[in-house]
Amino acid sequence: MTKTEFPPAIKSRPVYGQLEPRPGALHLIVADGEGAEAVTDLFAKAKDRQAMLDTAHILYTAGPNGTDQWDQIAALGARQAQRAASLPTLLFRLARVLQDMPMGAQIYLTGTEGLMGQAERDVMALGFPHADIQKEHRGSTVRRVQCVHCKGITENVKTDPFQCSHCGLHLFVRDHYSRRLAAFQGVNIDAEDKGQIPPAVERFK
Repeated sequence: MTKTEFPPAIKSRPVYGQLEPRPGALHLIVADGEGAEAVTDLFAKAKDRQAMLDTAHILYTAGPNGTDQWDQIAALGARQAQRAASLPTLLFRLARVLQDMPMGAQIYLTGTEGLMGQAERDVMALGFPHADIQKEHRGSTVRRVQCVHCKGITENVKTDPFQCSHCGLHLFVRDHYSRRLAAFQGVNIDAEDKGQIPPAVERFK
């Protein structure tokens, strides 16, 4: 899966790089879907691959598009590697792992924006600055969007505009992103001209 090139956007829109090995007492890696490929690339870059594997804890789940590359993760031979049945299950496990995080741990997130955003939010809640959390996008570009009107969150949004799954309003998907919510913002597209709703276009795949 090639790395996604995102067009320029407003400042709040997350920017992703490439995962790079860093010295650490623990290498906590959280991934979904095609993120497995970035994890493999990460270990391939390590100067002492075995030492990194011996201090690695990988949490993985399939992507929102159904891509499951667990076999690639399992084949690495990391000290700990856990496969979660769903993203909520993975985040539950992550919360437990974070309780015992040692000083000097390195954190790597890769895969879809929904996974990375929610994992980053949970890590930051413990006091880690977002600048110290490495992130690399791989795979689906579907978005997690909060309706600014009813505050409900719709997962895996593909089209713009889309209909809020909570209040039913037709929303324009903005690039404005909230780290606190791990979601993009959706704004009523026909607030001034009721019923004037442009056709939905698939922007996120």
